[in-house]
Amino acid sequence: MAYKCRAYPDPEQAAMLARTFGCVRLVRNKTLAARHARYHTTGHSTSYRETDASLTHWKKTEELSFLSEVSSVPLQQTLRHQHAAFSNYLSKRARYPRYKSRNGRQSAHYTRSAFRMRGGRLWLAKISKPIEFVWSSLDIDRTSLDPTMVIVSREPDGRYFVTFAVDSDAPDPLPNIGHTVGVDLGLKDFAVTSDGERIANPRLLKRKERNLARYQRRMARCQRGSNNRRKARCKVARAHRKVRNARQDFLHRASARLVRAADTIVVEDLNVAGMLRNRRLARAIADVGWAEFRRQLEYKCHRYGRTLIVVDRWYPSSKTCSSCGHLLSELALSTRTWTCPTCRTPRDRDVNAAKNILAAGLAASACGGDVRHPESSRMLSPMKQEVVPTARFRAAQSRG
Repeated sequence: MAYKCRAYPDPEQAAMLARTFGCVRLVRNKTLAARHARYHTTGHSTSYRETDASLTHWKKTEELSFLSEVSSVPLQQTLRHQHAAFSNYLSKRARYPRYKSRNGRQSAHYTRSAFRMRGGRLWLAKISKPIEFVWSSLDIDRTSLDPTMVIVSREPDGRYFVTFAVDSDAPDPLPNIGHTVGVDLGLKDFAVTSDGERIANPRLLKRKERNLARYQRRMARCQRGSNNRRKARCKVARAHRKVRNARQDFLHRASARLVRAADTIVVEDLNVAGMLRNRRLARAIADVGWAEFRRQLEYKCHRYGRTLIVVDRWYPSSKTCSSCGHLLSELALSTRTWTCPTCRTPRDRDVNAAKNILAAGLAASACGGDVRHPESSRMLSPMKQEVVPTARFRAAQSRG
């Protein structure tokens, strides 16, 4: 578990933390540049042991001797994190590590050897006085807190936070209620369930985009490096922070409600990264937060004993009739309702897709087989399918 609290360092502590953030950023960027240069000149990768030896050598030089003025633990932790980032990149689980900017979020990780907790108060290495923070978790006594790691961070708007990583027992699983639900994610409605429930899209960024654009124009008119530009940048960061917090709150409420209401949840495997390449819909897709919603569903289902099933992204859930299984050759995105030409049943695009996603997920989890629809003996595989329109197929046959 991790508990994130608002921190209020005094000016002396803020200066030491700023010095620590700067050293962490310097070590990360300098090590990343050395890794990049060595690989492109010699073709050899760099191990964590070699980066740690380089850090020790840098501290002994006159130019970088100030690295010894801060705690060595955050510097070593950033080397470990960079080594893990390169391992994830080589395993194709993440993109290439990037350089750290001084204008973004700053953080420093402290392990047990670099902090101590006494009576609910926090002391960090190289800081003589305890850091004040606000504890808002009423169900946990801060005096009994025994964290394994402490992360001190500063947001772009200037606010400080302290995150406590704590080992805890898994909570009791939620009781079974005998209900399954399929979820179809979209832009018009954030989510539509197989029960017919619609979760409206709050469009949080669209509500704030006028104020955000005004703050960005003000920042663009300020001279670089000036105090006015720093103040304008903080206003832009605060506007982004309000949108981000509202989005997180909405996604947590929506995911928690689904986890409480169903034993099994079936969602579609959306290619969000590919969809963001659509320049006309990229902002709306980024604002809705599909990837974060799925991440929250995954860890909440695992934590509370629920089952999450992910259906293949190529399954034609919108074009398939959920009653008889008829598959349309084409269905435009603007078509929100359609009538099945076989069973003559009117279909709502989103509700029909959610029902098909549920059926495909249950079929795949039961036997890995095909989807059987209630009013037809026709079966449809939930795996990838290539649908050829009837007119195009006939034209190809006539040419052949």
